[in-house]
Amino acid sequence: MTVSRTKGVISRRTLLKTGTAAFGGTALTGLAAPVLAQSTDELTVMIAQPHVGGAEIAARTFKEKTGVTVNIDAVPMGAMYQQVALDQQSGANRYDVYQNWYCTIGALAANGLAVDITDMIERDKAEVQPDDFIQNVYDAYSLYEDRRYALPYDADNHALYYNKELLDRLGADLPKTWDDLNALAEQATSELSSEGIHGHSLMGMPVPLLNVSTFANRVANFGANFLDAEGRPALNTPEMLAVAENYTAMSPHASPTPPEIGYAEGLALFLGGRVVTKEGWMDLALNAAQDTDSAVKDRWGVVPLPTTSGNAADSRAALNAGFGVCLSPQSQKQEIAWEFIKWISGVEMCLTMSATNGTGIDPFRTSTIQNATYQTAAPQTHEIIGDALANAMAWPTGPDAPQLLEILSRDLATMLAGQKSPEDTMNGVQRAWERILR
Repeated sequence: MTVSRTKGVISRRTLLKTGTAAFGGTALTGLAAPVLAQSTDELTVMIAQPHVGGAEIAARTFKEKTGVTVNIDAVPMGAMYQQVALDQQSGANRYDVYQNWYCTIGALAANGLAVDITDMIERDKAEVQPDDFIQNVYDAYSLYEDRRYALPYDADNHALYYNKELLDRLGADLPKTWDDLNALAEQATSELSSEGIHGHSLMGMPVPLLNVSTFANRVANFGANFLDAEGRPALNTPEMLAVAENYTAMSPHASPTPPEIGYAEGLALFLGGRVVTKEGWMDLALNAAQDTDSAVKDRWGVVPLPTTSGNAADSRAALNAGFGVCLSPQSQKQEIAWEFIKWISGVEMCLTMSATNGTGIDPFRTSTIQNATYQTAAPQTHEIIGDALANAMAWPTGPDAPQLLEILSRDLATMLAGQKSPEDTMNGVQRAWERILR
């Protein structure tokens, strides 16, 4: 192994596979810069723990091509921004490249923590192939004030997964609307809870990447949005109140207790056959089909998110989570670091990482979704993901977005716990956001 890892890893799922053997190897092309001719340099790259599997593949193949050793520093997903800020503001300057949650791109850019790579993208357009990025993802993940500060590394949205066997036992149809989903959860919990089975796995843990994701699924489909066209908070509109009421109505019929259900807990419930439905990311399909501990192999399905109309064609996803890679302005090896950014976000790596179980990476390039290798690895989800991402609702990405989303996440958990009403919750979040954005 040519990859050095400087911290222990807790993966988004047990890393069952690393490397490119599953595809008979990956073509190592596109690294044309002469400075990389079997260099003995080293880079230090900060990666969120759940995505280390993908980064290891990219680092190993980059080493094979260039001789550059990539040291991966794995950090908790919720600590990425703070870790980058501390690294640069303390003068430690360890990182050449780092992964970022896309909602922090405005804060990173405004605070001088990321290099403006707009001109570098244009210079190396033939290698970067920016037109191949899913454009809705590319813009949300990289833009701040019409300049680009990152390239995509993992495009994330949810679909609705279901347990076919449990659905048949209930004699129920697939839910078409969000009210249908709540009704199904109520039925399932009423009839099956004595067996330890509940209607829905609802990620309600107060972490923005978790409970705001499940909330955002409803925001996108109820005609609501976090901000209006002028960038003002829109948390107390009639549409948003309807979202909050629907979200809260699910809580009694979801696996206990939603504010305690995070990613790992929710995944285990679905793979263990203990819930009928779950909102989840695209790589859940690989987990369900391939994980050795999956109890739902050949007994699961996936459909686009429900709608308010009942028409599947109206379904809209939200850009839930999602990550890019940034170049540190403090790196002393910026050209080599830039080459690695192009590699890890490139066509070959996107395909390899997206089609490998355990990497935590979902497609962010059109070419991957259209590729037979990915379609074979994810036969049910590849038909959903392209349309979903192309029209997905982005979360706030301005300089204050991390603070705004922390407030929303905290208050959603309080609401799900029954401590505040939906109306009081959303009015309170509205006031808090107004104070910050005025």
